[in-house]
Amino acid sequence: MKYPAVSLVICTRNRAARLTTCLQYVSRIETSHTWELVLVDNGSTDGTAAVLAEYAAAAAFPVTVVFEAKPGLGRARNAGWRAARGDLVAFTDDDCYVAPDYLDRMREAFIDKRVGFAGGRVELFDPSDVPMTIKTSVQPESREPRSFIQPGWLPGASMTFRRRVLEAIGGFGDDLGAGTRFCCEDGDAQARASFAGWRGLYIPDAVVAHHHGRKAQAAAALRRIYSTGTGAYMAKFMLLRETRSIYLRNWYWTFRRTLAGGYAYRDLLWEIQGAAAYLTYRLRKRIANGR
Repeated sequence: MKYPAVSLVICTRNRAARLTTCLQYVSRIETSHTWELVLVDNGSTDGTAAVLAEYAAAAAFPVTVVFEAKPGLGRARNAGWRAARGDLVAFTDDDCYVAPDYLDRMREAFIDKRVGFAGGRVELFDPSDVPMTIKTSVQPESREPRSFIQPGWLPGASMTFRRRVLEAIGGFGDDLGAGTRFCCEDGDAQARASFAGWRGLYIPDAVVAHHHGRKAQAAAALRRIYSTGTGAYMAKFMLLRETRSIYLRNWYWTFRRTLAGGYAYRDLLWEIQGAAAYLTYRLRKRIANGR
């Protein structure tokens, strides 16, 4: 059996009404390489299952539908890549619209055998949406192995891993991501890939448009969610001996920038709250496991 070169994984939960547009853009993908689509229903209770089944039956390319009952984007992404067969596993979100050449542009990032993970440009689809959860830089970027990975450096709406990298690091954190307390499963996986010895790339030519639908009044709530996730992410890697010094050093400079007026006190407070919540979570988990 010839495995596809790329598997595209999209996880979804209770967005049946909006999912159709996302899938319409997926159908417009143009590539001369073998690929497949893996759709993960993360415990939806609306009409998502019917939308996915109908799309899979009509698609002109291989589509696999997976059901993961327990909420959590990290857990759903794991179900997706484990069901995938490609050497490269790309991820986007159910409120994103991929460009027709998206998979080809992503594949180009992995010509370099040292690259284990990469991400692309995320533009705002609707100009009236709050400009968050995007990355619009047109300049390529790289991170060498064992580098600090800033949360959001490669948005989760556009990232790709070599399959063997995901296997080596154990995939995403099941207890992280949307649907859990800590929205940081993407940066967490990228950081673990980096410290496993892989190079990371940002490829601005691989483009998706993010249609998240949140307006300006939702900005504070969204910033709190992501700042809390950042704090949890920082705390996790400050607990690990191999990464402790680099993450402590980067958080120290965050405090310095805050004092100098270059970073919002409110965001830093939310990060501290997220770190404290994560440490409490880890402690309770250890007690529950008898360790």
